[in-house]
Amino acid sequence: MTAIDGAYALPPADGLHFEDLTIGDVFKSQGRTATEADLTMFSMLSGDWNPIHADAEYARTTRYGERLVHGVFGLAMITGMMGQAGWFRESAIAMTDIENWKFTKPILVGDTLHCLMEIISARRTSRGDAAVVGRRFTLVNQHDEPVQVGDIGMLLKVRSVRQGY
Repeated sequence: MTAIDGAYALPPADGLHFEDLTIGDVFKSQGRTATEADLTMFSMLSGDWNPIHADAEYARTTRYGERLVHGVFGLAMITGMMGQAGWFRESAIAMTDIENWKFTKPILVGDTLHCLMEIISARRTSRGDAAVVGRRFTLVNQHDEPVQVGDIGMLLKVRSVRQGY
């Protein structure tokens, strides 16, 4: 598969597999706007009612001057964006790790975000029936500013199983 730069190309119906990926491939999701409802629902789900998220008067006194959407919501958005794009629809086995995650800018209500996913490593497992894939994600706002960046590994299906690869 070749790099996708700014296009919303469709993956195979069952999702991308090890054989479809090349180190350096970059995929871009569609955008999604973070809403007031997202902020409230994530507070309810997580139980995180910190005043920076829930108290508009308090938030006005902070360096950002307004409430912030939870940082971890950005990670959740990325998983949703991958699901919507269908990149790993039936080929994902498991998420293996999250490393070097950085929150570089806040997410604000009204920000429209998309994610870029770069394939940074890929190798078959010793059994040959799956692959370990390293992915670097960048969550970008409507001003093309990265708001979060980090690596999320995954275990991925292969199309052709080779024993002892």
